[in-house]
Amino acid sequence: MLISSAFLKGLGVSAGLIMAIGAQNAHVLRMGLKRQHVVLTVIACVLIDACLISLGVAGMGAVVQNSPNLMIVARWGGTAFLLWYGLRSWRAAFSSNTLETDSKAQTLTTREALLTVLALSLLNPHVYLDTVVLIGSIGGRHPTSEQTKFIAGAISASLLWFCALGFGAHLLSPWFARPIAWRGIDALTGTTMLGLAALVALG
Repeated sequence: MLISSAFLKGLGVSAGLIMAIGAQNAHVLRMGLKRQHVVLTVIACVLIDACLISLGVAGMGAVVQNSPNLMIVARWGGTAFLLWYGLRSWRAAFSSNTLETDSKAQTLTTREALLTVLALSLLNPHVYLDTVVLIGSIGGRHPTSEQTKFIAGAISASLLWFCALGFGAHLLSPWFARPIAWRGIDALTGTTMLGLAALVALG
């Protein structure tokens, strides 16, 4: 059976957006490297994406786009969050900490892990811009009969990416045990977040 073009488009659009380094991805990577609550973190991220993408394709993205007030809130709220997280990442890049992956590493409780991933996902306006507005508006242009396939493709990209990031991260643990490596990813994350903040503010 041939895979529909709508499914492939959803897969490609979602992958292109979700693979960019951001707060959510950085957190999944950290949990994977520390081997803490990986299943919970991955499932939470995928379910959040699935809900937001479905809402966007169903019409919520168009509602946001057509509401100047909502767009203003999303724009400046997203800018503030990205700016804060970017500066936070750069501050971490200049610290002397290494990633602790052994038994001495601080362990989050299940509740703390869930609240953390929910906060980094749902309190980040940029997540809504990606899933509800961008993916939603693209998927919403498809005929109703094709929208379900588009959504399935977009959610598949989220599932594949977060599984690879969370469950594959432990392979990088020896490399990230060195201070320079973790500083590098914090610097890259910070640069990306500040760049996204500028794009959202100017957009």
